[in-house]
Amino acid sequence: MAQAGLDNYFKVSERGSSVGTEVRAGVTTFLVMAYILFVNADILSATGLDPVAVAAGTALVAGILSIAMGVIANHPIALAAGLGINAAVAFGLVLTDGLTAEGAMGVILWEGILVTILVVLGLREAVMAAIPDSLKYSIGVGIGLFILFIGLVNGGLVRQGGAIVEFVFPNSYAAGTTLVGVLIALVLMARKVKGAMIITIILTTIVALILNVIDLPSNLSASVSFSTIGAVDMGNVFAEMGALAAILTIFTFMLTDFFDTMGTATAVSEQAGLTKDGKIPKLRELLLVDSLGAALGGLCGVSSNTSYIESSAGVAEGGRTGLTSVVTGVLFLVAIILSPLALLVPSQATAPVLILIGFLMVGLLKHIDFTDLEEGLPALLAVILMPLTYSITVGIAAGFLTHTLIKIVKGKAAQVHVLMWIVSAACLVYFLQDWLGAYL
Repeated sequence: MAQAGLDNYFKVSERGSSVGTEVRAGVTTFLVMAYILFVNADILSATGLDPVAVAAGTALVAGILSIAMGVIANHPIALAAGLGINAAVAFGLVLTDGLTAEGAMGVILWEGILVTILVVLGLREAVMAAIPDSLKYSIGVGIGLFILFIGLVNGGLVRQGGAIVEFVFPNSYAAGTTLVGVLIALVLMARKVKGAMIITIILTTIVALILNVIDLPSNLSASVSFSTIGAVDMGNVFAEMGALAAILTIFTFMLTDFFDTMGTATAVSEQAGLTKDGKIPKLRELLLVDSLGAALGGLCGVSSNTSYIESSAGVAEGGRTGLTSVVTGVLFLVAIILSPLALLVPSQATAPVLILIGFLMVGLLKHIDFTDLEEGLPALLAVILMPLTYSITVGIAAGFLTHTLIKIVKGKAAQVHVLMWIVSAACLVYFLQDWLGAYL
């Protein structure tokens, strides 16, 4: 009876699947996503947050949202804390811009609320259409390089030497452990092993223990904590940055969520054979859950949550309905009990995952025509400035402003969307704010 109910609600048979297949697909998706529990804890702990609480909150929010995606949108797409945004929160907003951890989560909550409003008003697609494709891809590539660079630094393979960044030959056990982890990840990915990332983290942690890179934490048996939930300050960004910079910062984080989700939704839906005449079924519901994921991630102190391209692993196992996401979500909720293990996982074990995921994201470069000045230069500035300045805002602002400037110089101002004019003007004021403040 229960199986028949699941079949009817999720349209399992109608989509050519079975309950057993959906369960197996959900388990597969969880295995390839589980690494985020430890990676998110490691990255956000740089802000001073308790890694156990971050891991527990990450599992809780991922579980709730993945179940919501399955029940509401009936898509085999799971959600979890977004890589790239969490790094920008920790190393950009907190360590570079001087926000508190609570203030950085306030930025995420703000952008989640705004994205949700746009979805409800039916404007999310309109905003996306205003941004040139080359700039959309450059945002993904820039974030990929940002993640890769953080992985190299955290793993001890790159360091700042005076005014330059230099390579560190892995002549220490710590850096050597990172290199071993990268090799493990390469082998597993080349062999297309399911769960390659989480296996890499486990094996590299064991190597770190054997080489005494880390010691067993004395409080490994610490109880699960949810201390990050509700630790949000929505006013800190305005107090630290000023109104204009704060608004632009919120906007750039919002754009990042925009493009990541649409690309994932399109790719996974097509792979699952759900698109009809190029349209994604229940797209509004899908975008609504994803948008609420950003807000919930900020509210719970674990950074923005977004749809995961890793969901394609479950689809490859036959997942075709939201039941796949529900199973993944339930497993994330069960994984809450594993959150104390976040204390055991060193940066050398998560760094290889960041490096390899960064590599995968940089693959979007193939969609950008660098022989075309109008496409190539704005995209290049966006891509290179994100990792160099540790700021998504600076990269996006430079790319947008350069795109509009080149259009004007070439006599193509009429091709610039009205929204791009508005954003470009705001970007110009953002870069000139110190100068304007001195003379106004």
